[in-house]
Amino acid sequence: MTNKPKDWVFTDPRLQELRQDYAAYTEEDFNVWKILFDRQIVNLPEAASEAYLKGIKEIGFTADKIADFEDVNRRLEHSTGWSIQVVPGLIDDDLFFGLMNNKRFCSSTWLRKMEQLDYLEEPDMFHDAFAHMPLLTNQHYVDFLEDLSGIALKHIENKWAIELLSRIYWFTIEFGLIRENGQLRIYGAGILSSAGETKYSLSSEPAHYEYDVRKIMNTPYWKDKFQDKYFIIESYEQLYQSLSEIEAVLEEMVTEEAK
Repeated sequence: MTNKPKDWVFTDPRLQELRQDYAAYTEEDFNVWKILFDRQIVNLPEAASEAYLKGIKEIGFTADKIADFEDVNRRLEHSTGWSIQVVPGLIDDDLFFGLMNNKRFCSSTWLRKMEQLDYLEEPDMFHDAFAHMPLLTNQHYVDFLEDLSGIALKHIENKWAIELLSRIYWFTIEFGLIRENGQLRIYGAGILSSAGETKYSLSSEPAHYEYDVRKIMNTPYWKDKFQDKYFIIESYEQLYQSLSEIEAVLEEMVTEEAK
């Protein structure tokens, strides 16, 4: 993988050329987006990271209009140079990391149904767009995504290494907290798209730990219920600057596992 050119992913036959068909969205789709948006946006001024709150304005999301990826891409081009890559759903790890290593964030275009408002096994477009895309306007955040993906590609054949890196991704990008002005705030997309976990994650019920690369890599996670622990960064710059430690600890743990 390391011998391939950086843009190898765009010629991989597994990568489908998909686009968002905005005209195909139904009245139910618009209603689902509006219900989810309205239900969650009221919680975020006192809960979400400042970078997210700034980003959702910059990205232009509103309750009455499902996210339009063409518009999102125009806005991201002017901020961080990233863009949205439409995917059918979950894709192979190497494609996922290969796209992010080329500043492409993967997103589905389908929305959950009314009877699925509260829980989905697989992330839908509301999660991908509402929760993830506003932070793609933050330079340290996207630099972290790009370079973390580069590390993953170096170890893509090693399942244990990818598991360790998935823990970093899980406890930062999906379920991370940040301390701003002395207050805990949310930047993890898995929390930002969940009204229930937004309140729970900031409460005294779960454990809160300072950001610790080694501890995170030694912490398995679960997907079917609220987390029982969260890790707190002090800034997005700290997250980006931790990449060298991530790589060093990863090499150490992979070597130890191979003995």
